[in-house]
Amino acid sequence: MQVRQPGLSAIAELVGEPPTIKRPGPTRKVIAQRREDLRAKDFPPFWREATHDLLTAYHCVCAYACLYIYPITGSATVDHWAPKSKAWDRVYEWSNYRLACSFINAKKGDFSDVIDPTAIDDGIFALDLIAMVAIPGPKAGSRRVAVQETIQRLGLDGSRYTKELDGYYEAYSNGEVSFEYLEKRAPFLARELQRQGKLRAEEILKRPAESPRDMGKSHPG
Repeated sequence: MQVRQPGLSAIAELVGEPPTIKRPGPTRKVIAQRREDLRAKDFPPFWREATHDLLTAYHCVCAYACLYIYPITGSATVDHWAPKSKAWDRVYEWSNYRLACSFINAKKGDFSDVIDPTAIDDGIFALDLIAMVAIPGPKAGSRRVAVQETIQRLGLDGSRYTKELDGYYEAYSNGEVSFEYLEKRAPFLARELQRQGKLRAEEILKRPAESPRDMGKSHPG
């Protein structure tokens, strides 16, 4: 109600058609003859109204970095999986939204060479626990090139990502935080620690057989 309907009504006005819902204020200026000609910057940002619901649905975890976005100090954004500039008909659709930290969203931009996080299976991505960077996983298979391109595009092999993971890994290794904490704050790291047999001894004894959420399972999709 707060996103789709006002968004589609705005699109109608932008191409010279009558609005589909009434709103206060002047009629929007016509800037294109066809919906396909609208640019990313032309769409009113009604999607921001979905931020709170995305934070709840994704448990405040970035769908791409698989790291917790702190509500006060972090910056949560609504990423359009299909870019606004390439899919006008999905600009205001919930199914096209992914929760992303601002850093990752800026890296992704309008590029389409990033694997959809809702389509990632367990084992497609992995972590090099020495360099602390994302790498193609043991089940990447024919998607190995696409996985590597996603990693490079999003900076999941860069210093900023490495530093963030290092902080969590050090805190866990020193006994400052529990494995359950990692599952909520850095679920990809948690999954890889368990898969690679790197849990603390006391954690191994109490862990159930199931794996924690991985890079592609930290969201409701």
